Amino acid sequence: MKTQFFSATSLDGFIATEDDSLDWLFPLGDVNDSSYPAFIAEVGALAMGSATYEWMLHNADKVAAEVGSAWPYTQPAWVFTSRKLPLIEGADVRFVSGDVASVHAGMRAAAGGKNIWIVGGGGLAGQFYDAGLLDELILQVGSVTLGQGKPLFPRRVLSPVLRLISVRQIGTTMAELRYEVHKAA
Repeated sequence: MKTQFFSATSLDGFIATEDDSLDWLFPLGDVNDSSYPAFIAEVGALAMGSATYEWMLHNADKVAAEVGSAWPYTQPAWVFTSRKLPLIEGADVRFVSGDVASVHAGMRAAAGGKNIWIVGGGGLAGQFYDAGLLDELILQVGSVTLGQGKPLFPRRVLSPVLRLISVRQIGTTMAELRYEVHKAA
């Protein structure tokens, strides 16, 4: 069982534009050509920040047109927020606030031996890293630059903490990098 941050990123390290748009990502390829289908099959619980959840809210029609439902996940999700947010119909969501470490044990139990996916954003993934709970980063790097926006992982992490374990080309527009987070004994 791993806690994983799986995300797409631009070459210059942004996961979304400054106004939370992901429009840069969709022309880069078909998700079914990536490792996502195998990845999501091994996920038992999700964590996301409020900006990621709000993106899902604001793009529910687009998501439903793509996958048939406004909420594309069957796994329970923990949304970290300090605000009251509406529930997406059909979503198994638990709104939580505070420290990620206090919620992680419940996520592990709900995941039933499967992995925990930190859907986004980078700040939330950084909080799991800070708490020593992040095991792996899976980054799909797109052949675009955004110049500014929401950073992939707003933390200073110096070598040898991240160990590259695999590189995979996805078509002609993306590369997938997998990093193990090495934890000191």
